[in-house]
Amino acid sequence: MQPQSRRDAGITALVLGFFGSAWFSWGGANPPGWLTPLLIIASYVSLAVAVVGAIVGFRAPKSTAAIRDRESGKRYGIIVGIEFGLAGVGAAILGVTGQAAYIPVWICAVVGVHFIPLAPVLKDRLLVPLGVVVTAVAVVALIVGLTTDVEPSTITGVGAGLALLTVATVELVSTLVRGKDSTAAVTDA
Repeated sequence: MQPQSRRDAGITALVLGFFGSAWFSWGGANPPGWLTPLLIIASYVSLAVAVVGAIVGFRAPKSTAAIRDRESGKRYGIIVGIEFGLAGVGAAILGVTGQAAYIPVWICAVVGVHFIPLAPVLKDRLLVPLGVVVTAVAVVALIVGLTTDVEPSTITGVGAGLALLTVATVELVSTLVRGKDSTAAVTDA
């Protein structure tokens, strides 16, 4: 795969930064006291990355985006729709059966897996390792939740938040270092 366009890297940083902040916040549901300030700081850093990503992404030409035609938009919509459906159904089942503490584990697993089919649609090679890491975080959170007193949401919040923030930052920094897209320069001319 070619490097992401400036638009795609910016939008990826926006989305991953936003959701990284959400995961850090979810991790703050019942963490050890020493972790709370770190989660708050990480959440704000994630939001800052999201804002810079939005500025970079929305200033780049639409014509350079991976999803610029109906077919890729449809595939993206199907993948995200399935993700939301599975996350919602699984969360409802866990809630009804008295296992609400494991809802973050389920959602983390679904989110992790959904990155794998999104990688070719978004033409982003980093989404595959991100998917593997986020899915592994869900497995670790399940094991820790079953064997210790640590809340699964703490593990998923820290793990998924860090994974998303890391990839968002890498995407953003790499596109800023690379400079303006060659395709954007042709399109702008």
